[in-house]
Amino acid sequence: MGWPEGPAGPRKYLMLVLGIETTCDETAAAVVERSDDGLGRILSDVVVSQLEQHRDFGGVVPEIAARAHVELVDKVIRRAMETANVEFSQLDAVAAAAGPGLIGGVIVGLTTGKAIALAMGKPLVAVNHLEAHALTARLTNRVEFPYLLLLISGGHTQLVSVEDIGRYTLIGTTVDDALGEAFDKTAKMLGLPYPGGPEVERCAANGDPRRFNLPRPMQGRREPNFSLSGLKTAVRLEAERVSPLTVKTINDLCASFQAAIVDVLTDRVGVALKLLQHGPWRPRALVVAGGVAANNTIRRSLQGVADAMSTLLVIPPPQLCTDNGAMIAWAGAERLARGFSDGLDASPRARWPLGASPIRKTA
Repeated sequence: MGWPEGPAGPRKYLMLVLGIETTCDETAAAVVERSDDGLGRILSDVVVSQLEQHRDFGGVVPEIAARAHVELVDKVIRRAMETANVEFSQLDAVAAAAGPGLIGGVIVGLTTGKAIALAMGKPLVAVNHLEAHALTARLTNRVEFPYLLLLISGGHTQLVSVEDIGRYTLIGTTVDDALGEAFDKTAKMLGLPYPGGPEVERCAANGDPRRFNLPRPMQGRREPNFSLSGLKTAVRLEAERVSPLTVKTINDLCASFQAAIVDVLTDRVGVALKLLQHGPWRPRALVVAGGVAANNTIRRSLQGVADAMSTLLVIPPPQLCTDNGAMIAWAGAERLARGFSDGLDASPRARWPLGASPIRKTA
């Protein structure tokens, strides 16, 4: 594995892990290196998006996604290995996302990971996609446990107390739409192109956030849960009321929607941090992950919450907030370092909440 020179002198890297991610509409693979002191390094990270295949449908079509993964996964893995300049025989393990996600795509990636692990005689780590998001900040910023994770993506909106590898407590979740889903559906209602999240943010930058008085669902509640479908409906009703829509009106609706989201997020995160402040798992940091974490207005607002609570805010680089192979490889490395691996009978899962199944220690 080599003895690269670091700030503190030679450091032995104990493991190299290949990670495979195919849970939605990105086919991704990466090779990550983890040292015995917990330091990580990304040797390669290849992501191929299927955006163009799904654009005409205004969302991800599961059958198209699965077919694209079949066509792409071998090429993406080969490119990741070549970029890392690593042979399959040098790997210490193969990590593959086993869920949650679109089951067709999950099957493609997990089956490929099993085949490589079997052929090379390497351990397999079947990674929970959500756990991979939860642990990315330890790769990028070496965040120590415990910390509070805000996971905001197209399919998930959760507040999770991350206490250790495999130890997660759900603090709050959405009772209906995920945040990214609310952004995308709002964009679609307003006639904006797919993917909608970045388009809403772009329009909001040119709009008046005070023009439309939209609701702030769940704001002020003692439990840090989310509800976003009512806000989405309120946008639709306002759009119908002022129709036909002009560019200015679309910008103002986007700005008003985003302002409501920011108010809800900051309130809900603040409640979660307060709940954990005096318990045994007082967070050392607020970590944000998921594709919506790329929204700059949301990033700035969460910095304010963290500052008010004297808490460190950690948001990985945007390319590591969205789906990628590096986070899968890193989660696999973290689990392998604790002695956890999986058999070749590991099952793909469309649903897999964090902490939903016992951890099996096999190594």
